[in-house]
Amino acid sequence: MDSPGDPEGPRPPGGDGPPGGARETSRRLSREQIFVLISAASINLGSMMCYSILGPFFPKEAEKKGASNTVIGMIFGCYALFDLLASLVFGKYLVHIGAKFMFVAGMFVSGGVTVLFGVLDQVPEGPVFIAMCFLVRITDAISFAAAITASSSILAKAFPNNVATVMGSLESFSGLGLVLGPPLGGFLYQSFGYEVPFILLGCIVLLMVPLNMCILPNYESDPGKHSFWKLIILPKVAFISFVITSLSSGFGFLDPTLSLFVLEKHLRKWLLVFGNLITAGCYVFLGPAPFLHIKSQLWLLVLILVINGISAGMSLIPAFPEILSCAHENGFEEGLSTLGLVSGLFGALWSVGAFLGPTLGGFLYEKIGFEWAAALQGLWALTSGLVMGLFYLLEHSRRRRRSKLQNILGTEEERTALLPDET
Repeated sequence: MDSPGDPEGPRPPGGDGPPGGARETSRRLSREQIFVLISAASINLGSMMCYSILGPFFPKEAEKKGASNTVIGMIFGCYALFDLLASLVFGKYLVHIGAKFMFVAGMFVSGGVTVLFGVLDQVPEGPVFIAMCFLVRITDAISFAAAITASSSILAKAFPNNVATVMGSLESFSGLGLVLGPPLGGFLYQSFGYEVPFILLGCIVLLMVPLNMCILPNYESDPGKHSFWKLIILPKVAFISFVITSLSSGFGFLDPTLSLFVLEKHLRKWLLVFGNLITAGCYVFLGPAPFLHIKSQLWLLVLILVINGISAGMSLIPAFPEILSCAHENGFEEGLSTLGLVSGLFGALWSVGAFLGPTLGGFLYEKIGFEWAAALQGLWALTSGLVMGLFYLLEHSRRRRRSKLQNILGTEEERTALLPDET
């Protein structure tokens, strides 16, 4: 067994090694792995608190400065749009920039612009205020994309056999940040005014920067020859991309305990499928949909939201290691370059859904009401779940046929060797 300070031995990436691989390695985390977990937890918690703090009071303050409801919605929505674009760029050039530098720089800029958000009430109202809001929000999205893309790649590098487990468990810090941000921001705003919530949280994130500079390991790798386009045109990755986008558009908190059950590759597949199917049912009952003829009640709404959070976790946690596994199976090199591509793609797809969800949701709510809008959201999840399930069935059938063909060819080769031609 390795000592606590020694790194674990080499393991196949993506969590798809032999079934006994996890049992053969040390059950004790190395010092380097512990530091990686601390760094990833800090960015998940800090960034999500900064992201969600706007909700309780910023719309009211923006209205005072002359921003319309449409403009306020665009200020919120532009975050996901630029997160999408930045994730693709940072994922492609992760190796060139350096994972540790990208992580630390992203955290530093995110903390700085959060502080700047706290002084926007001093900006003249009207177009100047609106322009500064967009500028600060976009900068925050780009810095967040840098830090999260680097964080995902570093985690996959440090825990090659436990990607799903580690990333799923760390999502609890993202959920905690989303839960703590609004009430903490609202309390500080009510007690101390507009500036204090942003300045306090921004300073907390900035204080995490020197900590991560000291403890985060520096992983080096050579640039890869593959691109996002080569990754996303793989059929399996394309279908998983559809799943990620449908999940993020109907965002729910993840249940990290489910990651304990996704160590085996075959189970990951069906968690992806059934998680989406359950999510689809949740959105149908969320209204509930008019064709069900069920009266909406508070207890039903709460129950459906809880189930939806669990089902979203079922589908989302296996998505990253499944894409990584598919990339390796299709010739992508095993290293930080491919991890950067996968991390960037994952973040970009999540941002697509995070942008489409509120945008289309608000439009459909105005046109057809919440009940039918929620049912249509469920249809998206249902479609992605069925498509993913059909793909896995076809993949399983194709592999069985290939295995039978190899067995037949192997038998013929043995017969040829045993019964040579005497002529």
